[in-house]
Amino acid sequence: MAAPKKGRRAPASQGHPGRALILVLIAIVGLIGGMFYSGTLTPRLGIDLAGGTSFTLAAQNQPGKPNAINETNMKTASDIMERRVNGLGVSEAEVQTQGDNHIIVNIPKGTDAKQARQQVGTTAQLGFRPVLTNAAGTKTPEPKPSPSQSGAGGKGKGDKAAGGKAQPGTQQNASSSQSPSAKPTTQGRAVTDALKKAPSPKPTPSGPAKPSLPATPPPPPGGAAIPPALQKQLNALDCSTKQSRAAAGQKAAGAKPSDPIVACKDDGTQKYVLGPVGVEGTDVKDAKAVFDSQQGQGWIVQMDFTSEGGKKFADVTGKLATKAQPQNQFAIVLDGAVVSDPRVSERLNGGNATISGGFDQKSAEDLGNMLSYGALPLSFKIDDETTVTAALGGEQLHAGLIAGAIGLALVVLYLVAYYRGLSLVALASLCVSAILTYAIMTLLGPAIGFALNLPAVCGAIVAIGITADSFIVYFERIRDEIREGRTLRPAVERGWPRARRTILVSDFVSFLAAAVLFIVTVGKVKGFAFTLGLTTVLDVVVVFFFTKPLMTLLARRKFFADGHPWSGLDPKRLGARPPLRRRRGSAPTQTKEA
Repeated sequence: MAAPKKGRRAPASQGHPGRALILVLIAIVGLIGGMFYSGTLTPRLGIDLAGGTSFTLAAQNQPGKPNAINETNMKTASDIMERRVNGLGVSEAEVQTQGDNHIIVNIPKGTDAKQARQQVGTTAQLGFRPVLTNAAGTKTPEPKPSPSQSGAGGKGKGDKAAGGKAQPGTQQNASSSQSPSAKPTTQGRAVTDALKKAPSPKPTPSGPAKPSLPATPPPPPGGAAIPPALQKQLNALDCSTKQSRAAAGQKAAGAKPSDPIVACKDDGTQKYVLGPVGVEGTDVKDAKAVFDSQQGQGWIVQMDFTSEGGKKFADVTGKLATKAQPQNQFAIVLDGAVVSDPRVSERLNGGNATISGGFDQKSAEDLGNMLSYGALPLSFKIDDETTVTAALGGEQLHAGLIAGAIGLALVVLYLVAYYRGLSLVALASLCVSAILTYAIMTLLGPAIGFALNLPAVCGAIVAIGITADSFIVYFERIRDEIREGRTLRPAVERGWPRARRTILVSDFVSFLAAAVLFIVTVGKVKGFAFTLGLTTVLDVVVVFFFTKPLMTLLARRKFFADGHPWSGLDPKRLGARPPLRRRRGSAPTQTKEA
């Protein structure tokens, strides 16, 4: 008896096809569980489906700066754009860079398109303004007349305090503000390199560690009076909401550099009356966040000014250093909002300065990027603008779903008519692919900001044909093996290597086309390329881990193994012919005559 031939070990899908099916089931359960855990059960819709406004901005180099378009500058510009869009008071707006020189701004429905265009199309305004007075960010109530106007100064002595001596309330505020706090604040303090080694004074036990701003701003010391109109605007200003801060920022950004303004802190905790611009943002040569390990100050922001800007900064800081709190502060104003308000204690010469005071790495880098934007050698032009109403977006989504349903129905009719019982395998595989695609697209929304737009829907519809094509290739290979006279189980295993090679080559070409399209295009076409690439990868996963194992299991069933006429594998309908077999050692016999 001859020894059996040694063959290759059967793959897992052949020996244990149930394991692959269980793996696919675990993946589906995990993705659906992630959807419920994240609270996101539907994919994010793009502007063209949900309604809204989309802008595509192209970066341009400023004259004399040929290499200004780089990753760092584009990220800084993107951050500034995002601050502006968020300042409009809308939700779910997104700003992202695409390619090397484009920024995409998507603003959902409910936003004024004209206002949005003005916000994203203009250059950011950065300036250094002296602080005249400040107060808490909430609206200040109108003061009621009372017999005593001196506050804590004592009974009946308010007139004497106002006559020539400083008011006690003012003295207390200045003293508390001048005493350093026990812990660093987010305001920071501007110092020169020469002053870095100076030891900081210890907090005095008499005053509080960190004084809170009074609800009603005190009269500014030093005889500088606030104009009544500005004082009234300051009292009426409410910085506690995003909408009010956005309105105040737009008004402040529209003012002339030589005019005083009323502005809010970007987080809404404080409001200010600010003097004219002392130093323009274009006077900043560079600003960056560094970690100071020598002096133990932690994260700080270093600024370098141009030669002209250094002179202006020295003059401004020289004047501010002689004044009391809060008039020894200068506000760094970006687009009408105060992003930082450091204090000054010395005249800062040399064209450089350092802002320190309780920064972590992110806050220091954010402030450095904002300061750098004043010297950012980039400008932007709007290449494309698309505004879609919510009704039109709903109609486009409805039309896209109808187109997908029609395409799927045609594929199903063809599979049922031509493959009969095998169509159940194809339909089950399409359902698994659809579930995986839907779950992944839903989770990619909050994860990377993926939004399903109309081109992405088109990509998903095209993917139906690509996925069905893989099943057809495999089914035809099985049928070819049956036509050669083999039974179903050997046909399933012998047809798989040939079909697998064809499927991989076909899907590789589709994925390569999607990758190239994603890299070289800008805008919504990327949605089509991304969806096409994603569904192509999922097609390989479904065919290898679901379709092939399922066919291995069905080949053991009598309905398919015996070639039932409705199985789609009937040897008679396929024209199969039994192969010619010869007996070993037998020779053809000759007819003998009697």
